[in-house]
Formats: sequence, C-alpha cells, structure tokens
Amino acid sequence: MPVQVLRTVLSIQTTLSKFHPLLIEGHSADTRDPSIVATQITNNLKRSWKERNISKPIILVTQGDPLTERGISAITRCVANELGIKRCLVCLDTHIDPEHSILADRHDVLYEVTYSQLVEILNNDKGTNNDNIDKLTEAIDNTIARKNAQRKEQGKEPLADWYKKYALLQEVTKSAFKQISGEVTVAHAHATDEIREFSVTSFYLVGLELGLIDLQDMVHYNQTSP
Repeated sequence: MPVQVLRTVLSIQTTLSKFHPLLIEGHSADTRDPSIVATQITNNLKRSWKERNISKPIILVTQGDPLTERGISAITRCVANELGIKRCLVCLDTHIDPEHSILADRHDVLYEVTYSQLVEILNNDKGTNNDNIDKLTEAIDNTIARKNAQRKEQGKEPLADWYKKYALLQEVTKSAFKQISGEVTVAHAHATDEIREFSVTSFYLVGLELGLIDLQDMVHYNQTSP
C-alpha cells in the first residue's frame, strides 16, 4: 500500500485522531538485540494499555530514523511486527534537513506528515496562548546550554548543532500527536538510569517539565516484568 502523504493540517487531524499514537524513544547506537528489547517493550505496552483502558487502534509514530541492523529504528520495526500495527512517519522539512526524508525507513508506513505541520497543530492548541513552540524552543535551548556547561567541566566539546533540531522533532512530535488524539504513549527503550546524559532521548524531560506530556503517558523500560 502506498504511503499517504497528509498535506493539510485538517487532513492530519481528521485521519490521525482516530488512532492512539505510540512513540518509542531510544538511542540510534544501541547495540542490543532489537528483538529482545522489542519483546520487553511490547510486554510493558500491553500491560500499560490494559491499565489505562486504551481502546483506539494503535499507530506507531516514527521520526525518520534510517533503518539499521540495531538501534532504535530496528527496535521500532520489531515492536510494530509484534503488535501487528502500521506506522506514521514524521520527517523534518527539506529546508531544515534535506536528507532526513530521503533516508527515512518507510516500511509499513501508512501516513506521512512534516515537522512544520505538527508545529502548526501544536501552536493552535485552544487551551494555550499559541506559544507552545516558543516555550519548547526556549526550554531546549536552556537544556543544551546546561548540558554544554557540564561537558565543558568534563573537558568535552559542546553538543553538535544538530541536537537542537532533533530534540525539537522529538518533543514536538509527541506533544502534537497528543493534541491530535487526546492521548499518547511514549515508551522508552532504556531504563531511566541508562538513558545517556547527552543523548537526544534525554530531552524527554523537557516535554514533561512543560506539561505537554504527562507521567501517565510514559512507559518506562523494565528488565523484568512484575
């Protein structure tokens, strides 16, 4: 089935509001067996959704990671296969990153949207002053500054410039999808204390601190099931 590119905000809201969006956050350089990690995540998700009485069909939202043998792109494929679900792809606009969409894994993708469309949706939240993206950008800038200060103390180079756009992509995507659907699940592929301090994944705290994502939306990775 060909990918349906949703070209308007209205078509995004109409089409995707019917789904419960699932996002999985983790490191691209993860060397673990993706199938083993995916099985743990899937078990965690099923338990969480049962407790939360999630009834909408699930759609996995991915953010343009190229397919690799290991790492987050391989893990998300495995989770989608285990759950038997399709995917929605979010890509950075070409003026932000010309190669992001070209390199993205489109396996089992039903719908495709752009980052700028999600920014528009996030800023049209009727319950806010339409400054969500400004708040996110400021918070991410502050987080980068804090991390760079830590890196300087450790004798390390500052974070690369691309951290900001991918941190924004991560936080805008899940926040906008929560607005579209009224609900969201964000699953981590690592235990909280294993999330690397200077990874893009670590910026998940920004959305939590701003109240765009709630703790109940999060499904943390556990090595053993209760």
